[in-house]
Amino acid sequence: MGVNKIGIVSRYDHEDALEMVRNILDIFKDKVNIVISPKTANFIGASERAMPVEGMRSSGVELVISVGGDGTVLRNISKMEDPLPILGINMGTLGFLVDVAPEDAIEAIENVLEGFSYDERARLGVAFNDKILPPATNEVVLITARPAKILTFKISVDNSQIEELRADGVVIATPTGSTAYAMSAGGPIIDPRVEASLIVPLAPFKLSSRPLVIPASSMISVEMIIPEKEAVIVIDGQHSYNIKEHDTVTLTRAKNPARFVSSSINGFYEKVQSKLS
Repeated sequence: MGVNKIGIVSRYDHEDALEMVRNILDIFKDKVNIVISPKTANFIGASERAMPVEGMRSSGVELVISVGGDGTVLRNISKMEDPLPILGINMGTLGFLVDVAPEDAIEAIENVLEGFSYDERARLGVAFNDKILPPATNEVVLITARPAKILTFKISVDNSQIEELRADGVVIATPTGSTAYAMSAGGPIIDPRVEASLIVPLAPFKLSSRPLVIPASSMISVEMIIPEKEAVIVIDGQHSYNIKEHDTVTLTRAKNPARFVSSSINGFYEKVQSKLS
């Protein structure tokens, strides 16, 4: 069964991305109902189609087309409580979440409008003290806010302390995020089919502080324990929050996963080879 309604989200600060959205709209507006994120809709003169991504599911949108890079995908997934399937068109450089090259975009959209399948990727639910923060598709980073200042914090898994870590920070990642910041910090690449979370210290003081892979069902707790140090929590590179002594960040598996339209263009291992070689 075909798709009846799609949403488009896009970078609106790059003309190439806006031109791609115009092209998609011109070609498919008579074939499928299309709504567009408000700022992009205004930039291309289609304000009558404007709809925030937060309201797309309730309006009957079945698929979101993201025009940009990984940041565009992550920013819009974080706004959806129960993420819609996303097809990413890569208008950036290195992108693991955007499968489709610009020259293949129209053909890819034609194919998915006839029907599609999608992969589910676990996200991390994030609680900061008693406040619920946006879930993380890639990673949660706790990092010093002042260069050359080391942090000290306790890391516990399922209420058992595993380490009192002195480091510049720590990355806690999903398998999806294992090819992002966590990999650059020395963590392993994890197949997204593996149900796991990854803890990677950033520039640890002790040589024995190594990356850990733990079950995705585990609860991870990180508590700041040194006073007068400035630190921040960063979720997927999109959301930042200040953290201080005795603040605690708790990470669990999020209720709703991210969803990515299955693509035959590249499997995971082929993508690793082509993106990272």
